[in-house]
Amino acid sequence: MTVVLVHGVPETAAVWDLLVERLAAAGEADVRRLSPPGFGADLPDGFDASMHGYRDWLAGELEAIGEPVDLVGHDWGGGHVLNVAMTRPDLIRTWVSDVPGVFDAEYAWHDLAQQWQTPEVGEAVVAGLAAMPVEDRTAFLEGAGMVAGIAERVAPGIDEAMGRAILTLYRSAAQPKAAQAGGDLEKAAARPGLALLPTGDEYVGTDEQRRRAATRAGARIKVLDGVGHWWMTQDPAAGAAVLVDFWSAHRPT
Repeated sequence: MTVVLVHGVPETAAVWDLLVERLAAAGEADVRRLSPPGFGADLPDGFDASMHGYRDWLAGELEAIGEPVDLVGHDWGGGHVLNVAMTRPDLIRTWVSDVPGVFDAEYAWHDLAQQWQTPEVGEAVVAGLAAMPVEDRTAFLEGAGMVAGIAERVAPGIDEAMGRAILTLYRSAAQPKAAQAGGDLEKAAARPGLALLPTGDEYVGTDEQRRRAATRAGARIKVLDGVGHWWMTQDPAAGAAVLVDFWSAHRPT
């Protein structure tokens, strides 16, 4: 079975390194990482870096694989996963997201996201981040909760192109647009879903918002105790075990 991992903001595919090692040890031989344009992959001229543009990009990548996959998304990758689950369930065997709460009608974007969504302020913030020495970018990621070794691998990928993609993406999802996209959450129930709820994640909504959105999407809920937004770097063994257990329940015996 093919597993596809999609990361978020401000990240590269290196954020999955520790989890992929654990999945391989558990026997998951076909694990693929897809890097959204601008986030560890080239940002082509004219690419639509809105949330719907990334939805269509991901759908195209999954079409190229040629068979339904076990799709896992983190941060905005989790948003892209849900947007595909709502519109192209034929491409998915199962789905996993750790950000269902951002599609809840009452969700309010976190402070940094609101800065990115503000004209001129957002441009200054992403320019400052890209201009930092790589050591300072690493420290920024560590301060937000990413473990040191992975932060060192991700930080070099934060650049001007990523900054442009961040601004377009977040502005396309400024409220009420994210809530409007979540109006179709029930359609995600067409395929088995798993909503991951790290107890220390302060970016993706309240516990009530996350549970409400996950329930609307028909997802099984799994609380990840003692970890935050970058759970796959903080406790990759536990994360891998949860994923393998979920997939095993939906794979032919």
